[in-house]
Amino acid sequence: MSLQSISIPPKTGKPVASIVALHGWGANARDLASLVPAFNLPNYQFIFPDAPFPHPQIPGGKMWYDLQGKNSQGLIESRQLLREWLLSLESSMGVPLSRTILGGFSQGGAMTLDVGLTLPLGGLICLSGYLHSISPASDSALPPVLIAHGTQDTVVPVSAAVRARDSLTAWGSSVLYQEFNMGHEIQPEVVDLMRSFVVETVSKSD
Repeated sequence: MSLQSISIPPKTGKPVASIVALHGWGANARDLASLVPAFNLPNYQFIFPDAPFPHPQIPGGKMWYDLQGKNSQGLIESRQLLREWLLSLESSMGVPLSRTILGGFSQGGAMTLDVGLTLPLGGLICLSGYLHSISPASDSALPPVLIAHGTQDTVVPVSAAVRARDSLTAWGSSVLYQEFNMGHEIQPEVVDLMRSFVVETVSKSD
C-alpha cells in the first residue's frame, strides 16, 4: 500500500521549501489543494496525499483511520505509511525535511502531530485537530507548531486544541496558538496566519 497524492510544483523552478497538507475524515486530497492560490507562495512545492482507506459512507472520501470504531482501526498502518512516504519525499522532491512544513485539518491535524513529532520537519500545523495519546521522541528537538482552532467548533471542541497546546509546550515544543470565532472550517484569516508561520519558520532554517 502506498499514498497517492496531488503535487503542485512551484512556478519558479526549483522549490525553496515544501508544504504537505493532510485532509480530514471523509475528505480527500482535492479538499485542501484548492487553498494553494490563497497562500501566494509561488516558489513552494505543495503536496496533498490521499489517506489510504476509503470512507465507509462518503463516496470518494478517504480516512486515515476509523473514527467510528473503538480502537482507531487503521491508525498503525497510516502512521507507518505516512512516515515512510514523508521520508521518501526528500529524495523525490529534492527538498530536505528541515524545509518541509507538515500540516493537516481535523483528523489530518491529528496525523500531523502523531507523525510529525517523530521527524526532523521544519514545522507542523494543526487546524481544528487534536492530539493522540503519544509520547514524542525525546532525543531530538521538536519542530515548531502552529495550532489554530475555532471557538464554535462542534466537531472537535476547542478544549482538544488547548490540551494539545499544553502537552506540546510541556514537551518543549515552540507553540503558536490561535483561536478564531468560527466552526469546524478554515477561514481566510487562518490561511493568512498559516502563510506567515510558514514563511517565518522556513526563513529560520536558512
